[in-house]
Amino acid sequence: MGQFKFTECDIEGMFLVEPAVFGDNRGYFMETYNENDFKDAGYDLTFVQDNQSSSSKGVLRGLHLQLKYPQGKLVRVLKGEVFDVGVDLRADSPTYGKWFGAILSDENKKQLYIPPCFAHGFVVLSDEAEFAYKCTEFYHGDDEGGIIWNDPDIGIDWPIDDIDELIFSEKDEKWPTFAESQIKY
Repeated sequence: MGQFKFTECDIEGMFLVEPAVFGDNRGYFMETYNENDFKDAGYDLTFVQDNQSSSSKGVLRGLHLQLKYPQGKLVRVLKGEVFDVGVDLRADSPTYGKWFGAILSDENKKQLYIPPCFAHGFVVLSDEAEFAYKCTEFYHGDDEGGIIWNDPDIGIDWPIDDIDELIFSEKDEKWPTFAESQIKY
């Protein structure tokens, strides 16, 4: 195996990636993605778009999805710390409606892969965060959908006790509940 440690999550298809980090008195170097290493580990993915965002503490983005063009996402944090979540929306999955979350930061350098047919979201835990992700499908603005972040049926345990105020986009405050959306891929 190459420069990565891959760890399967409790939900089939989701996995954590820990890159090998080579540091010295000048700083560090690491690969964030290597097609051959991912293929050798059994993850044959094709990425078509890279995205990056910047957010302040308390910003909660999600839970986002695309209905006809679902995206797989390999997500990581360049600066700061976030709690990142994927929710399984595959109708035939034994973990349909279940979530998995992980803390991603510039310090731990972990990445999380969220497969297509999942909802995705994150909350910023540090003062600021820069977030980057590779996508397996292009963004289609007319195809986006979502589920409300605090849906009681999904029951995500967001680590937000130390956050004074959550900050949402207008659309993220208005997504339907899981039951209302009836989203199944």
